[in-house]
Amino acid sequence: MTISPSVSSAPGAPSRPQRVAVIPGDGIGREVIGVALDVLDAVRAHASLDLAWDVLPWSADHYLATGETLPDGAAEQLQRDYDAILLGALGDPRVPNHAHARDILLGLRVKLDLYVNLRPVRLYDPSLCPLRTPDGTVPAIDFVVVRENTEGAYIGAGGSFRRGTEDEIAVEEAIHSRRGVERILRAAFELARREGRRRVTMADKSNAMRHSGGLWQRTFAEVRADYPEIEAEHRYVDALAMDLIIHPARYDVIVADNLFGDIVSDLGAGLQGSLGLAGSANVHPGGMAMFEPVHGSAPDIAGQGLANPMAAVLTAAMMLDHLGHADAAVALDAAVNDALNAGEVTPDLGGTLDTGAVGARLIARVGEALSPPAPPLAPAEADRAAGVR
Repeated sequence: MTISPSVSSAPGAPSRPQRVAVIPGDGIGREVIGVALDVLDAVRAHASLDLAWDVLPWSADHYLATGETLPDGAAEQLQRDYDAILLGALGDPRVPNHAHARDILLGLRVKLDLYVNLRPVRLYDPSLCPLRTPDGTVPAIDFVVVRENTEGAYIGAGGSFRRGTEDEIAVEEAIHSRRGVERILRAAFELARREGRRRVTMADKSNAMRHSGGLWQRTFAEVRADYPEIEAEHRYVDALAMDLIIHPARYDVIVADNLFGDIVSDLGAGLQGSLGLAGSANVHPGGMAMFEPVHGSAPDIAGQGLANPMAAVLTAAMMLDHLGHADAAVALDAAVNDALNAGEVTPDLGGTLDTGAVGARLIARVGEALSPPAPPLAPAEADRAAGVR
């Protein structure tokens, strides 16, 4: 699934490996990204991909040792030297103000203008879905949340007054620009057009938040007119959350601002059965992209082999697709699907395997999917193989 044309070298540019900057981060991020890199190494070998990566140290450990979240010029270096970024998870109780996580994750989203957050929601294994229809069947679930990624309530505007007193006041400001709203709406419609999806649903709370909601409503009315072949509808985000539980199969593409998109996409992960199956991409269409599993760093289970690596592998599949390796991406997606249906999973999904063992099963399945078929036997060899003498 891509939101923009695949990355490629400029015409006439010398050929070079596609390069990925890897930021394993904190907690289980290091474990699941380790598995994802092992799986990518198998893909690289079987599919002969000219793909390379560098593992970067930016994390809580690095911050506590050096006081540095990102080095000066980090965004410019990433933009210049790499085709994509693969991020694990950030968050560590030793950094209670989340300074490093905020600077690395939110900072790179803004500095690289990765304004599209793309979260596919697909039900791989029906047994994991918490929903059942009255006749006991599970609804088909396959939609994409397109979340605005650089504006809204997450930009840090606001402040507090009389802090620590009974009269404390906190102000959190959400900022929406016409340019930002229009470009995320167009990204949603373009994705629907490219993937043949029939409907785009815009979610807001314009009945209560009339200033930002009014901007989203007016812009949506203008943008939808440019895509007459796609059904366009509006839902208040609270009503959407309810309807996603009752009728999840009716949704194709959901587009929302930073806050609402974040909430709806985690609801989608619940419909899939686990945050451990939720991958995501942060994309500037036609430019840089950063890929991250949706789950957090989970410091309470770090180092115990309990982390589910499937979201990281599905995220790596999204990255491969973005880089133009669609067949390899399909192989990774199929490997996860087959492993899930075979019960080759970690305890969070009811299995008995540890993180590394799940990775080993995925590597084996990827190898089977990408290995070339054996050449047909010559007639005499076929007879010998069949026991004909």
